[in-house]
Amino acid sequence: QVQLVESGGGLVQAGNSLTLSCAASGRTFRWYGMGWFRQAPGKERESVATISRSGENTYYADSVKGRFTISRDNVRNTVYLQMNRLKPEDTAVYYCAASTTQWAVSGTNYNYWGRGTQVTVSS
Repeated sequence: QVQLVESGGGLVQAGNSLTLSCAASGRTFRWYGMGWFRQAPGKERESVATISRSGENTYYADSVKGRFTISRDNVRNTVYLQMNRLKPEDTAVYYCAASTTQWAVSGTNYNYWGRGTQVTVSS
């Protein structure tokens, strides 16, 4: 089992950047595919970016391609989401999740979830 704690959310103006971090407990972090998801008020949860166990494979939602970058540090047991050129439509609660599969896109394949961190982008 793994426990996930997100940090780095906040209020920013459109066009600025934020970096989210997700710290995982346990020594088996490298066994999990990792992902970032978000949910805005009144909307369904969506996949933002995911990364494979080794970090070689990544997925990005079309809405964030070219602006967001997911990465992981298997020594520090941490996954990151660098978010550049933020837009008001990026406003949501961002969740980190771990999958027992090597790499997954859909949230239905993720077994462990953090509690989320709020990102608010003002126009």
